[in-house]
Amino acid sequence: MFFRMSCTLLAIFFSLSSSAINISQFNNEFSLQVSKQLKQYSIPGGTYAIVQNNTIVAIESFGHTDKTKSHQIDSNTVFRLASVSKTFAATLTTMLAQEHKLSLSDPITKYVPNFVLATDGAAQKIQLKHLLSHSTGLMPNAFDNLLHENWDMEKIIGRFERITPICPPEKCYGYQNIAYSMLQGAIEASQDKDYASLLQERVFSPLNMTHASVGIDVYKEQINTAKPHILRKRVKTGKKDQQGREINEYVWRTVKVSPDYYKVAPAAGINASITDLAKWLIANLGHKPEVLSPALLTEITTPRIRTKKDLRRRYWREYLTDAHYGYGWRIYQFKGQKIIYHSGWVAGFRAEIGYAPDLDLGFAILINAESNTISKISSQFWSQVANLSSRPLTKRTKSTL
Repeated sequence: MFFRMSCTLLAIFFSLSSSAINISQFNNEFSLQVSKQLKQYSIPGGTYAIVQNNTIVAIESFGHTDKTKSHQIDSNTVFRLASVSKTFAATLTTMLAQEHKLSLSDPITKYVPNFVLATDGAAQKIQLKHLLSHSTGLMPNAFDNLLHENWDMEKIIGRFERITPICPPEKCYGYQNIAYSMLQGAIEASQDKDYASLLQERVFSPLNMTHASVGIDVYKEQINTAKPHILRKRVKTGKKDQQGREINEYVWRTVKVSPDYYKVAPAAGINASITDLAKWLIANLGHKPEVLSPALLTEITTPRIRTKKDLRRRYWREYLTDAHYGYGWRIYQFKGQKIIYHSGWVAGFRAEIGYAPDLDLGFAILINAESNTISKISSQFWSQVANLSSRPLTKRTKSTL
């Protein structure tokens, strides 16, 4: 039996643009949608959070940490964030730049001297800001395949001498993980502290993100962790739904957490609970200026490079009219509304997070399975919010749970 635990903390009535949403009613309906979709694909477990203003409006948890169903997912269960980790790395790097402890115009070779490309002088032209915005000119996902090999990072970086850039820096978009992780060298050189300690000191502790951490060792030490799942098989049932579509049965297998992408900590090495992500959203919405200043938030969410490929994303393409990458965040134009967004995917986990500054609203979701239903759920959330926010205002009333 699929388990759903409601952890709604507070229901409020708030204004969105020229309209109002009864968040209690909205969340009750939305959580049923999420529960149905996770059950449809037999997702072992998941959880989401909605924040508005300076408040965690709702946290909903579904299912279990693994296939044994011995531990239910709750608001403090730790997941891998995968590429959502980039939002933290970019924030910390930009924070240090604004404190003049490093410069975003520094060439990456200043911090990673063994980084060489096939074209003479090309490596020296790639600056920290190009890493932050995936505008290095390198082919997309350069040497990500080597993360699955028993190679250390120094050896992997040495392979870049075989790569010829596909364009000059800032002229084209190419998503990176290994190159993105080179930010760690700059961050650590600026403070003479390791990356994990700096994140803890500058972000996790000030925002009271009590379950957030960096690295596989910390993940393994924690008790309340979601376990990764990969799809073992998809079985046709011979049945059809009301729309006449084939109904499949999805069978997931619990696997061990993979160390591969932990090698690139700034790109994919953070672990956190949904409660931690809710606090991260509140800070990025501007409600923790003593930690994330308005100038910092403006800098990281300024569009730097257009990402046309995002306009073809499944589940999102019918809503998006434009897409860019800033520093560690994607900037979408979604039904005329600006959404600051990122997703993540590593073996056995998916993560998505986004917020609408003009609506003062944020949403994050985590699941412990490699299913694209998470993208469907996220796009549905923002679509429904956009529809509700465009309705004419009728009557303002208070709502409680």
